[in-house]
Amino acid sequence: MMTSTCRPLLLFGLLIALGVTGHAHAEEQPPTLSPAKTAAAANLVDIRSLVPDMAEDIKYAGSDNFMGTPADGYRAPKCLLLRPVAEALAKVEHELRAQHRRLKIWDCYRPARAVAHFMRWAHDLGDQRTKPQHYPRLDKSTLLNGYIAKSSGHSRGATIDLTLQQCAADGSHCKPLDMGTDFDFFDVRAHTDTPDVTAQQHANRLLLRDAMQREGFRNYPMEWWHYTLSPEPTPHTLYDVPVQ
Repeated sequence: MMTSTCRPLLLFGLLIALGVTGHAHAEEQPPTLSPAKTAAAANLVDIRSLVPDMAEDIKYAGSDNFMGTPADGYRAPKCLLLRPVAEALAKVEHELRAQHRRLKIWDCYRPARAVAHFMRWAHDLGDQRTKPQHYPRLDKSTLLNGYIAKSSGHSRGATIDLTLQQCAADGSHCKPLDMGTDFDFFDVRAHTDTPDVTAQQHANRLLLRDAMQREGFRNYPMEWWHYTLSPEPTPHTLYDVPVQ
């Protein structure tokens, strides 16, 4: 016969098995799409409103990316971020400049429609144009296992892809540090702590990670360039405002 003490324990075990405890439910809450139609309505701001000369090369606004074509929703090469994220990133840049270093940004907020475009590309196994540059050692069919997701943190406005530059003493002639791989290189060599890069390349990755962590950004271990502000301002909200 089940005692009154055993019943709550068995019920709790069942809830854990089903993944419906309060903690599990909070972590697995599905994202919702914001009704915002403009950057202002979504509280997205251009990083250059805070750092006018921020170095940028917004890859998905052009064809120099893993798809080989501009991504849906990128109508201008701009870095938009939720305001608290942009403010934190501006602090990172300010601190780095005192060390004659600067950031260079490749991607920031990413419209949900761009992520859908990524997924269509990933499922088109006949399109192998960018394999030599972006995934030479992987079969394209495996890219959905950790590299390309159907729901991206970038669409929540708190994630940035970027690298670190070393500048001359007067702040000019900045050059990207050698990180061991290019951006969006789908391979274990892009993992932040991989042993497959040189000691200097790993040290450069740690310089970037340390600078970002000081202002609350956490790294995605599979991509040395990928950082998210923690805690996120809107962790369960996706945006689909065009970048323009």
